[in-house]
Amino acid sequence: MCAGAGASASRFLGELGADVIQVRDLSAPRDHASPDGPSASFVRDTGKRSIALDLTDEADQKAFWRLAGTCQIIVEDSRPALHHTLAVSPSALRDRVPQAVVASITGFGQTGPYRDWIATDAVLNAMSSELSRSGLPGKQPLLPPSPIAVESAASQAAWAVLVAYLSSVQTGTGGHVDVSLFETLVQTMDPGWGMGGSATGGVPAADGPRDRPDARHLYPVFACADGFVRICMLAPRQWMGMFDWLGRPVELSDPELMSLPQRFAAAPIIYPAIQHLFATLHRAEIVIAAQSYGVPVAAIFDPSEVLACDHFDERGAFVRIMTPFGEAVVPNGAVVIDGERAGVRRPAPGLDEHHDEISAEADALCELAEIEAVRAPISAVAPTRRHPLSDLRVLDLGVIVMGAELGRLFADLGADVIKVENSAFPDGGRQNPGPEPISAGFAWGHRNKRSLGLNLRSPEGLRLFKELALKSDVILSNFKPGTMESLGLGWDVLRDLNPRLIVADSSAYGQTGPWSRRMGYGPLVRSETGLTSLWRYPESGDGFSDASTIYPDHTAARVAASAVLALLLRRMREGRGGTVSVAQAEVILNHLGPAFAVESMRPGSLTAAGNQLRGDAPRGVFPCLGDDEWVVVDVAGTDAFRRLSTVIGIPLSASDPRFATAADRDANRDHITEVVAAWTRTRTPREAAHLLQSAGIAAGMMLRVPELLHDQHLTERDFFRSMHHPLLSQALPAENLPALFTAVADAPQRPAPLAGEHSYELLGSVLGLDRSTIDDLVSRGVVETTPQHSAFSHDQLISSSHTHDERLDPS
Repeated sequence: MCAGAGASASRFLGELGADVIQVRDLSAPRDHASPDGPSASFVRDTGKRSIALDLTDEADQKAFWRLAGTCQIIVEDSRPALHHTLAVSPSALRDRVPQAVVASITGFGQTGPYRDWIATDAVLNAMSSELSRSGLPGKQPLLPPSPIAVESAASQAAWAVLVAYLSSVQTGTGGHVDVSLFETLVQTMDPGWGMGGSATGGVPAADGPRDRPDARHLYPVFACADGFVRICMLAPRQWMGMFDWLGRPVELSDPELMSLPQRFAAAPIIYPAIQHLFATLHRAEIVIAAQSYGVPVAAIFDPSEVLACDHFDERGAFVRIMTPFGEAVVPNGAVVIDGERAGVRRPAPGLDEHHDEISAEADALCELAEIEAVRAPISAVAPTRRHPLSDLRVLDLGVIVMGAELGRLFADLGADVIKVENSAFPDGGRQNPGPEPISAGFAWGHRNKRSLGLNLRSPEGLRLFKELALKSDVILSNFKPGTMESLGLGWDVLRDLNPRLIVADSSAYGQTGPWSRRMGYGPLVRSETGLTSLWRYPESGDGFSDASTIYPDHTAARVAASAVLALLLRRMREGRGGTVSVAQAEVILNHLGPAFAVESMRPGSLTAAGNQLRGDAPRGVFPCLGDDEWVVVDVAGTDAFRRLSTVIGIPLSASDPRFATAADRDANRDHITEVVAAWTRTRTPREAAHLLQSAGIAAGMMLRVPELLHDQHLTERDFFRSMHHPLLSQALPAENLPALFTAVADAPQRPAPLAGEHSYELLGSVLGLDRSTIDDLVSRGVVETTPQHSAFSHDQLISSSHTHDERLDPS
């Protein structure tokens, strides 16, 4: 019962196997929040069936309740401001279908000061703090390409819905899920309080510069004969490869350049040499040569090149479908399950296309449901809030951002997540530039886990891991494809060992295809999926501005977690495990799905928009009172334009032929932008946003990361909690759950472990080994444990943690 992000979330559930029925209420006008093109609906609704009902009509309303009574999940996205106008409200759904999970996916949630505000992709980017960190110094902050904000939020919404559904399966009662896209975006796209990558330099985003950092030196872009390429040169061996490629010049032979900070400092010397080397070469030549030298390089592709890419073609990452507007190419899902792509099963349905078959099925199922209700009536007692994954054991081999985040999602829901690690191949996330023994990023990314130091390269270590696998439910990894097989831990081995295991892997480009073995860092993935070419200032051919983001790591973790949960649900029915594989590149493709669909129908139309959002006006970023202060205004429709004219007190009459229609306003956007900017310059971002939203106009103030901590809306919705770690000098703000649940308990707050901190405890309690046996394994390097001179013992770490629900005091 939704459009926007809710439709994307339910489409993903359909790709995972759900029968998704799109219900259109013929009596209710849609709440159009943004001038999305026609592609948005036919991409977001692929794989679904459709029924249309007039919910003010008695017969249709009766048919609706029969249908609703057969459903396990109901997803709706009505803004609270409109609930009084609806024939079927969310509260009525919760009351009349208590066995179902009712998920409300809205811009700002069901409570709080912003609950009635209108959210668009641009508004969410501004308010989530993403906008404040996007762009180049001295320029306007740059809106990331639409619609990755809303689609990222939809990925978390799907995860939240599945969590609630698992809980309902376990307890036999439904519940309500209150998903705020604002809050999900704060958690998923570039979280200010979460695991960071090399782009952050180990510095939490909250401690970064107030203005937009110039991060271009981190992953530099170089012009070449037919476009641009990007280098992601982090490790010393990669620098030595580049040094050889450059011909080992004397001026770059200083051994100190093996250090990444020293190379950044020497960028004014190194980068011109690389530019000179690349200037006359073509992108394909550079990429091939780079692989021979061991230097991570990627071509920057435009969207048309992505659609024609042989790697994505071989993997079936895109599929052709028929639409009311002609044939279109759309992404074919972001997950491979049991070796098969979980993608588009059918095109988006026409209005009411499946009315008769859905009605007949509902009638039959309703009779069965009534019989079952007599046998086992649903309890009227409110469900106890609980951790739905408390009986799950997860072996977590994940590293850096994606690996950390995926395991933490399960740990926050009560799973026993065991981080398996070894000092010979340390997790890069443990690198800490500061004096403290653990970084804030690692503390965020690995909270609630336990650590086992284990050498998987030794036969005994491998044997111990297999014994753990026998007693576990899920194994997570994000190594380079082929690594698990080289360790003797391929799916065929693990399946024979424990047929109930669910094994999930993630990588840059997937387990198959021409690029599968490439070194895949996030900046390179963004380059080869078209995102970098779209995330730039359009007036500048080389103004690429995605260097400081860590998208899509956090979002890809939600995608993988949802697929794992889907297999856990299947295992409850069928008793068998399975595999999940996620390519980060394909997560990006799916988030850009509507944009790629338009490009496939109108080649060359998808280019960098910057802050000049098309389709209506005014739409973009506007200056406000103060230093580097901005507000997003995102008008959609003539009624909203009229209200805007009233708010700013300047006649921009819709009767003026220049402004009569959205197309007219778009054609005269420069004049409109000038008028609106004159008004916003006299007001603070918050004041401007409040005035516009009060009049029903989509707008959002640009918030910086530290401002989120004091935001009244987030505070009222208990978004932050205080996270304590005994090895950090002060408490940290940390996100709580992915949504507000009626039946899911708040996340625990156990501190992230030191390497090998729980080795004795785990081998003793899970495998039954005695201390002398473990001592011997430690002495021979098979098992590793926290050094005895560590400042804190395990008992001290546990007693120092705050497991009670301690809310963060913004003061």
